Amino acid sequence: MRDGGIPSYRRSARTDVRLWLLFAFGLIFFWAGSMLRPEENCSEDGRECAPWLVPMAQGFGALVALGAGLTILANPRRGSCIDVRTGELLWWQGRIGAAGGDEGRIHPSRIGKLRIVRRDEQEDEVHLYDLAGNRLFWFDQEVIPWPYDRWAEQLRGAWPHIEIEIAD
Repeated sequence: MRDGGIPSYRRSARTDVRLWLLFAFGLIFFWAGSMLRPEENCSEDGRECAPWLVPMAQGFGALVALGAGLTILANPRRGSCIDVRTGELLWWQGRIGAAGGDEGRIHPSRIGKLRIVRRDEQEDEVHLYDLAGNRLFWFDQEVIPWPYDRWAEQLRGAWPHIEIEIAD
């Protein structure tokens, strides 16, 4: 099999739930800031008063919503696949329109190790190394499907020389 049984993976900003949550978060802050009157944002005794917090929260919400909205509008794409023409593993991030974005490629016979770093509170990290031990740019957890270890096992199933390292 030319692609080694590795499925293509493609995602875009418009299908990324995280960006939609950021957009909603920003809109909520913006809306809440517009509903509160800064001069009424004080304690009963008047000792604790910070009227500048309301417009600051509203501005923060506007910036977050604007940033997420523009990213959704631009719709950068990321993903990976096996190029059926060359047999190389190809990955990309930040593709907008016809622009290529950041991308890399390597033939799987030149891959030495795929390292998965498990994190308790954050998303796991994924790193790809060539046979010389050099980490390959722009290859991370964003360009392969979750669960990462299943994808790594499919890669090793097609090319058994690849080492899979899982660090906790």
